[in-house]
Amino acid sequence: MKYYIIAGEASGDLHGSNLIRELKKQDNQAQFRCWGGDLMKEQGAVLVKHYRELAFMGFLEVVMNLKTIFNNLKLCKSDIEKNLPDVLILIDYPGFNMRIAEWAHLKGIKVVYYISPQIWAWKQNRVHKIKRDVDKMLVILPFEKDFYARFQMEVDFVGHPLLDALAQDQQDGNNWKKENHLDEREIIALLPGSRKQEISTMLPLMLEASSSFTEYQFVIAAAPSQPESFYREITVDRKIPIVAGQTYQLLKNSKAALVTSGTATLETALIGIPEVVCYKGNFLSYQIARQLVKVKFISLVNLVMDREVVKELIQENLNKKELEAELKKLLTPEYRHAMLKDFDALRALLGGIGASEKAASIIFRMLSQST
Repeated sequence: MKYYIIAGEASGDLHGSNLIRELKKQDNQAQFRCWGGDLMKEQGAVLVKHYRELAFMGFLEVVMNLKTIFNNLKLCKSDIEKNLPDVLILIDYPGFNMRIAEWAHLKGIKVVYYISPQIWAWKQNRVHKIKRDVDKMLVILPFEKDFYARFQMEVDFVGHPLLDALAQDQQDGNNWKKENHLDEREIIALLPGSRKQEISTMLPLMLEASSSFTEYQFVIAAAPSQPESFYREITVDRKIPIVAGQTYQLLKNSKAALVTSGTATLETALIGIPEVVCYKGNFLSYQIARQLVKVKFISLVNLVMDREVVKELIQENLNKKELEAELKKLLTPEYRHAMLKDFDALRALLGGIGASEKAASIIFRMLSQST
């Protein structure tokens, strides 16, 4: 079978690579072509476009890059037509992927959506387009199955693929600090995001809070898409260690973490590290989003648990004073114990490991039945 996979960011590349690995186990004739990143390429997919060229954050940034976005859509459609896949697998990235789904449906190409767009948060009316254009929806959050059922759409809950990714990360951590030239103090991890815009906003705020905790060492988790020199421009003369491509290992060796809102908040919780969730965006983009978003929380941890498990510091509440206060709480035994207990409950809700295998089985079975 010929599989065409589209992911627009690092997390999609990770989950896409695990899906490819599982599909190869079930289909020894599998051929893969993708829009994604290095991880999917390592699994044998032909990489058409890297996600680094696709990531635009916020309403204003999207508007400013409309020409590039439309050119990418045109290129993608042309490449799909040229290669005629048996199935198109879309991973999140709704602004782009939903347009491709509509086009592919009209062309008679089978469409699988793996990792639903967060339409339950905003623009819920998009569910009607998904119902029309998508042949199979695979969801990774337990409440999404009920959400789609409200619109008479049957979807498959496969569990969260992050649990698969974490289970595979078996790197020995005994000498990790030494290998990365870190001292023996306990670590507080800084995860400022993956895009330049958010890193430029979030990292300075995180660094401000670090000055009050000299008994700990703060370490920055660098995104693989950004060079170390970019982080050094922000840290200036601060001697803050930076580790690239080792976020999971950094978290496993950390006492606590300050994390920019996104997939990393869930990764941090599943690894079992107490955290503060941080978000500050373009003022106008945030005001627009606030009018449209229909959920109580911005972090997946709180959304899945349906209550505040981790503190969310958003916009004006994200400042040195608030960050320091929340970080102090994270370092107290009683507060940590309660949060870690909630993280155990979170893992249970997400269904355990095996999401990638389940997703691959459903996709391969669907294709086998149609041939």
